[in-house]
Amino acid sequence: MEIGAIDGATRVVGKGQGYCGLPLRDEVVNCTVNGPNTPAMVTAWKPSADELAALNAGAAVHVRILGCVPPPMMVLVGPAPEALPSLEEFLERG
Repeated sequence: MEIGAIDGATRVVGKGQGYCGLPLRDEVVNCTVNGPNTPAMVTAWKPSADELAALNAGAAVHVRILGCVPPPMMVLVGPAPEALPSLEEFLERG
């Protein structure tokens, strides 16, 4: 998967740690466990042509989380890609 630019991004994390930089959007959600106004972060990922073919053939999405205790998370489908800028365009905007 390639990092995507997410609409309404509020910050880019990880660049100072040597990673590519991950644009994310900070949100507040109503969670049935943690209650109203629970902070959340959303990122966007785009499958390559080969990954998209595998997904269309029934492959599962795998999520790798570094560390030993995974945080609560959700996996969703975002808007169609033509509505969003590329990662390079997003990073150029600052």
